Amino acid sequence: MKSRTSAVTLLLLGAVVFGAASGVMAEGGRDKKNEHKMVREALQRGEVLPLVKILAIAGQQVPGDVIEVELEDENKVLIYEIKVLTDTGRVREIKIDARTGAVLSIEDD
Repeated sequence: MKSRTSAVTLLLLGAVVFGAASGVMAEGGRDKKNEHKMVREALQRGEVLPLVKILAIAGQQVPGDVIEVELEDENKVLIYEIKVLTDTGRVREIKIDARTGAVLSIEDD
């Protein structure tokens, strides 16, 4: 399970932080390339926590396999939304403040 989570972490880190999808328009007409650049710059300035730390926080709250990670801008606050498949087969969604690492909510998906 650790190696699977590590592989997911590396893939997501590349896609979310380093802008794997350049020049593609995101939902709502936003430029994904610019979103990736903005997140990468915020990470470099220390304004958001690295995905590895966020996943560690999520794993402490809800053990299981990470199946999806999204970084959302909610009213100019970056929020990680992490979906975890638990050992019992439930999918739980954890919302974590990307800047502070504070767990905002945990709910069944």
